[in-house]
Amino acid sequence: MPRTWGFTIDVGLHGHVMRHVLHSADEATVRKLTEHATAPGVWLKAFVPPETLEPWLAPGWHLAGGPGYLMSAPLPAGHAARALTEAPDGYRLDTWTRAGVTRALVRTAHGAFAARGQVAVTGPGAVVDQVETDPAHQRRGLGRLVMGRLTAAAAGQGATAGVLGATPEGRALYETMGWRTVAPLTGALRGPDPSGT
Repeated sequence: MPRTWGFTIDVGLHGHVMRHVLHSADEATVRKLTEHATAPGVWLKAFVPPETLEPWLAPGWHLAGGPGYLMSAPLPAGHAARALTEAPDGYRLDTWTRAGVTRALVRTAHGAFAARGQVAVTGPGAVVDQVETDPAHQRRGLGRLVMGRLTAAAAGQGATAGVLGATPEGRALYETMGWRTVAPLTGALRGPDPSGT
């Protein structure tokens, strides 16, 4: 849901019920949002360094999720996009689109979870989210595979540029794929951090 300060997104995950994303954070807006959001599992994301955001938070809120980065890239088109979408031996990649969100899921030949991600197209832009690879399946190109399928799907829907929020580990992968960091991305959480960081 768009707001004057950014967006509210219903995430629906355990420990991550909803997320407020501020496109331009200031102390008054952060204080108002964090004072009124009292349920656990509400996140706030802002494009400011942690040392700027932390003193603005209301009691019961804390920095969470570790350091992050807002990244962007032009999306590949045509053959370049299709070339990145074949699963390696021993894995199966499925994609589907529902309610405007395209999801990619990689499973082993036995059906075990290996990697996933999703993308939503908003006009010429696409937002990539929830990209993860199970630790037992890392360093096998599955993150690159998921990103290739998601960016190909977004380009096929007319998007020409993508944005995402990255962890330090994700940032290293995305940089090898042509993504660049455009701003810090700091998260805050009402209640305990489900990731333990």
